Amino acid sequence: MGTQLLVDGRIYSPSSPDATAMAVTDGTVVWVGADQPARALHPDAEIIDLDGAFVAPAFVDAHVHTTALGLKLTGLDLSGAGSVEQCLDLVRRFAEANPAGLIWGHGWDESRWPESRPPSVSEIDDVASGRLVYLSRIDAHSAVCSSALCAATPGLDAALGFSRTALLTAEAHHRVRMAALSALTPDQRAQARAAALDAAAANGIAAVHECAGPYISGPLDLRELLTTTHGVEVRAYWGEAVTDAEQARALLAETGAHGLAGDLFVDGSLGSHTAWLHEPYSDDPHAGTGNSYLDVDAIAAHVRACTEIGVQAGFHVIGDAAVSAVVDAIERVVAEVGGPAVAACGHRLEHVEMLTAAQAAKLGTWGVIASVQPGFDAAWGGDAGLYVDRLGVERAAAMNPFAAMAAAGVSLAIGSDAPVTALQPWSAIRAAVRHRTPGSAISPRASFSAATRGAWRAGGVRDGLAGTLVPGAPGSYAVWEADDLVVGAAADSVQRWSTDPRSRVPGLPRLDADDPDPTCLRTVHRGATIYER
Repeated sequence: MGTQLLVDGRIYSPSSPDATAMAVTDGTVVWVGADQPARALHPDAEIIDLDGAFVAPAFVDAHVHTTALGLKLTGLDLSGAGSVEQCLDLVRRFAEANPAGLIWGHGWDESRWPESRPPSVSEIDDVASGRLVYLSRIDAHSAVCSSALCAATPGLDAALGFSRTALLTAEAHHRVRMAALSALTPDQRAQARAAALDAAAANGIAAVHECAGPYISGPLDLRELLTTTHGVEVRAYWGEAVTDAEQARALLAETGAHGLAGDLFVDGSLGSHTAWLHEPYSDDPHAGTGNSYLDVDAIAAHVRACTEIGVQAGFHVIGDAAVSAVVDAIERVVAEVGGPAVAACGHRLEHVEMLTAAQAAKLGTWGVIASVQPGFDAAWGGDAGLYVDRLGVERAAAMNPFAAMAAAGVSLAIGSDAPVTALQPWSAIRAAVRHRTPGSAISPRASFSAATRGAWRAGGVRDGLAGTLVPGAPGSYAVWEADDLVVGAAADSVQRWSTDPRSRVPGLPRLDADDPDPTCLRTVHRGATIYER
């Protein structure tokens, strides 16, 4: 590759906060500093004039469903629908424009609709008669489907969560989702994967953590993803519980996954009334306390098996009862094998939205990583959002306590759960900084670190260099068109912004509510350009 020398820019580097130049040789950062010495030290380098652009470590999205995201990008996106009628109209139009094959749609959210309900099976049949139609809710934990798809799904009518006329949840949703996936053609899957990875690169993302599983995407999809040639790096997690080390080794070999973590469901989601709670849902007496898919014994067995072979275990966990089960299970394993053995694996929890300060303290002590999605709070938090509807004001105010988690020593990794929320890292960082519950936000610098260094750490990279731009670090960075760079304070009670260069802290783009996201001009991973505007 030789040496590339970036000059006349603004480099986000803790080793040289006022740097304007950076040299990358054979995929590794070798020098950071000022323009004049940079040119003198690297006379034969290829010069890249940044014209004042901002250069920062490339992002890592710590929770993605690649093919599902691509299907949303290339197919039927329902996230813009504002009512049942608009949703059905989008389905009708898509069916007319695409007269053959399965109709896969994603992103409807009835909590924002005047009808406060999803489309019915009969309504879907009316607009797409005879077609296989799968329409997943925005949280991807429930779906409404056509009669044809329901009839084509083996054992569906006997599954927990089945309804002949309305929403499918729990096991019924898992079954119908797998039937829908099996109806996709190889070309549809390949186009979707390419679109998703292209979108990641275009948003300054150099690596993604794929959260696959038997009820999410299936083993074939994961094998295809891992053999896809693309500049965006993929770390794969498989969400299936094991009982011993031998079974864990076999499952890793069978799937090609890097860890048995990600969306291994302890519970479901709040939006679908399937997150596992200690107290019943506030808005639906029929929902009870949600769904439990793994008990403490099963969780402990999985963590124990993965710890024994030194690989990451992890779980999808949202409700407070689910969090309690996971914390109790890990505590049991710590008592058996010791805290250092557990911490050495860097086990991770996805979402972990409802936890107490005491639970956060335990997770921090055990080295458990929290893979969080600030976009959830932006979409459903606040005084009158979905969280309040489902849980009531008091429980909703305790959701996603990022500040308490960080204070307890829990390493945070920011992701999108795309296609649940958008693949937009700067928006996710802004959501963490501007948390809708006072006292739960973290600083811009901490948020940015969680989307870069923290996300690499969540993926098992602990060299202290990945996600930074210092000599010896991988040459993985993004070039951004951005306005003024500022330094954010860590607390709301002090001055929040500073442009004083004497702070010796590298600045970040402004993240106020009305500030636009920076525009990605180029994304580079280990010295190779994977996106250029």
